[in-house]
Amino acid sequence: MNVTVENLAPCKKLVRVDVDSAAVDAAFEATAKTYQSQARLPGFRPGKAPRPLIEKNFAQEIQDEVKRKLIGDSYRRAIDEQKLRVIGYPDIEEIAFGRGQTLQFAATIETAPEFELPEYKGLAVKIETRAVTEEDIQRALQVLQGQRATYNDVAHPVQTGDCVVVNYTGTCDGKPITDLAPAAKGLTEQKNFWMHVEKDSFIPGFTEQLVSAQAGEKRTVNVDFPAEFVTPQVAGKKGVYEIEIVQVKERVLPELTDEFAKQFGAESLEKMREGVRNDLENELKHKRNTSIRNQLVGELLKRVTCELPESVVHNETRNVVYDIVRENQQRGVAKESIDEKKDEIYFHANASAKERIKAAFLLGRIAENEKILVTREEITQRILFLASQYQVKPDKFIKQLQERDGITEIQEQILTSKVIDFLQLHAKIEETPAAPAA
Repeated sequence: MNVTVENLAPCKKLVRVDVDSAAVDAAFEATAKTYQSQARLPGFRPGKAPRPLIEKNFAQEIQDEVKRKLIGDSYRRAIDEQKLRVIGYPDIEEIAFGRGQTLQFAATIETAPEFELPEYKGLAVKIETRAVTEEDIQRALQVLQGQRATYNDVAHPVQTGDCVVVNYTGTCDGKPITDLAPAAKGLTEQKNFWMHVEKDSFIPGFTEQLVSAQAGEKRTVNVDFPAEFVTPQVAGKKGVYEIEIVQVKERVLPELTDEFAKQFGAESLEKMREGVRNDLENELKHKRNTSIRNQLVGELLKRVTCELPESVVHNETRNVVYDIVRENQQRGVAKESIDEKKDEIYFHANASAKERIKAAFLLGRIAENEKILVTREEITQRILFLASQYQVKPDKFIKQLQERDGITEIQEQILTSKVIDFLQLHAKIEETPAAPAA
């Protein structure tokens, strides 16, 4: 067998394979013999039909089987001999094939990027030393109080911290905002709309202008829409709102008592404080661990420059674009707004995709180097955990995974996590004093 490799692009190659005629004829002979032993023809017992009759009746089947097996086997041998790291499936073109002929075919393949694996043990990362404080616990408790707050009608003028119920209509450049942004109906007009009178609530500078107003009063509010406002058609422009104060409500927080704690399933306020502390400590540990792991991957990425396979980048970019669009739709962003930023979305998605792919290749090479593997037990445990989390029966969940090659994805996720665990174990972690809280 003769193999030549031609570079078409940094991660794309053309592999030409020639299989000599003797090997082709031997494959025809072996395949015909197999058919003779198994074929059933009228008038003959199984395996007793003459070879010429077998070759005549099953000529096409024998030829197809020989071609399939020869091309498959010789392609795999060629890839192994040339030590090529192939990604995806080859595009194979048959050039010459037949009895007594040399088999010739060409395979266009994409390969993993070529790079020198950098030193990956002893990577330096910095992490701030943080601990949960009484102030942190108090802030968390205030959030829980806010979840049980009551709102009472009051007769006094609007004060910072109050809630107001308003009717409003908004214009920009003297026109209803919907003339500029048809999907922004809620930004243009609302009835009985609740607002919390705090700095930068709703639109920056809006609620501050309601302070001192009385219920029943009407006011004109002027705003400057931020340059990065969620509705791009009005971003950076001035808006005018006609407001009617319907009600003024005072936000009343419940007292921190044992009865309050019991509403959240705690035996007492003291037990609730302990639970809040544990939650905050776990959150700190998670943030610390995430920061360390992100720094490790970031440091690795900086140490390697390489080209990436085009099709892999294309597919991953498409996936990231889909995720960005779905996330924006869930946030209520109008389709028109998303379409207007499609070039920007693609640019960020492409950059993110390249970073992800590069990291995957780097971590994969480290796994090979350190012989880090994923066991069947680990995959099974992860599948059972996910099935429980999504409240789906394991057999049904496995079937769903198989339909979209999700088991391979889970295996890759476990491998990535194990490699980063390895990097973290060997990292040089420097603790630094925490910056003052904002």
